[in-house]
Amino acid sequence: MSRFPGVDYLLIDSQFSEEELLVRQTARQFVDEQALPLVRDCFREGRFPTELIPELGRLGFLGANLEGYGCAGMNHVEYGLVMQEIERGDSGLRSFVSVQSALVMYPILMFGSDEQKQRWLPELQSGKAIGCFGLTEPDFGSNPAGMRTRARRDGADWILDGEKTWITNGSVADVAVVWARTDEGVRGFLIEKGTSGFKATEIHGKLSMRASVTSSLAMANCRVPASAMLPEAEGLRAPLSCLTQARYGIGWGVIGAAMDCYETARAYSVMRRQFDGRPIASHQLVQEKLAGMITEITKAQLLALHAGRLKDQGKLDAAHVSMLKRNNVAIALDCARTARDLLGANGIMDEYPIMRHMCNLETVKTYEGTDHIHALVIGERVTGIAAYK
Repeated sequence: MSRFPGVDYLLIDSQFSEEELLVRQTARQFVDEQALPLVRDCFREGRFPTELIPELGRLGFLGANLEGYGCAGMNHVEYGLVMQEIERGDSGLRSFVSVQSALVMYPILMFGSDEQKQRWLPELQSGKAIGCFGLTEPDFGSNPAGMRTRARRDGADWILDGEKTWITNGSVADVAVVWARTDEGVRGFLIEKGTSGFKATEIHGKLSMRASVTSSLAMANCRVPASAMLPEAEGLRAPLSCLTQARYGIGWGVIGAAMDCYETARAYSVMRRQFDGRPIASHQLVQEKLAGMITEITKAQLLALHAGRLKDQGKLDAAHVSMLKRNNVAIALDCARTARDLLGANGIMDEYPIMRHMCNLETVKTYEGTDHIHALVIGERVTGIAAYK
């Protein structure tokens, strides 16, 4: 399999340190040699490539930007570059890493007890355990404040009742971070696989994110001990902070999908000959499309890099991440659609990655905050007026 040459029109690589470039190269090599040979068949079959999980752990990609408990302690730019390369392979693979890292390990590290951290973080970092994040409900996605899942005290235990849906990793997870409404406000709980009253069911029939496990979680009189509650997580601010971590990774990840679509279309247009025997890349309309793609990818790279530097300085906030996620997903989708156009009928064949990326990105545009919700977050920042209701 040929090596990915990278996409760097504006010499952005000059802004990365040697260590950051080494991290990217390690992730790039992993995707080229181990992920790409599997993802097409996984997408066809609707299965996640579980055989890659141990290597993701060994390379330090799980919880990569977290400290301690075996985590790699990468800076946030390095973490972003890992997400970029992994999503160049497939959004489903990046989604697994994002959930494991930002939505499971992060809340345990930030809000968990010492016992919870010692119990779960080394196992999750190595890939020996898999986690999922239960916030979205069948009737409440963009409005998590409306959640109906309840947790009530019963002696020394908690009893949970409710349902979560569109949960990545749900039916293969060893532990679920589940958010529920209590008399004391919204709290987070760690529910282990096999707990009585807890059931995870895989969602089938997806035409997007097919190389990813998506599930529904049901809790019916689900009893967990008091030690299952995340002691430092109080209110909606806690789960929303986890989503901000995940959205940051998405903002980087989708650049990888856009780069793959662009490079596929560029190489194809140079090779493909029509009419007078000249490559279609010699035609003005084709060059205009390629110019538009590389320009938008470059702008997305600069936005992600600056966001990463701000995050490393502790200056990046949720409204900044909304712009990163919203803009970069949009340009990635545009690149996929333009690439499909340039490949003509071949663009719909799974011999090429275009349609797979396009289908996946339709989901990425929606999850972790829809395009519209992020527009309202940005709108509130620039006007000072919340328009959510």
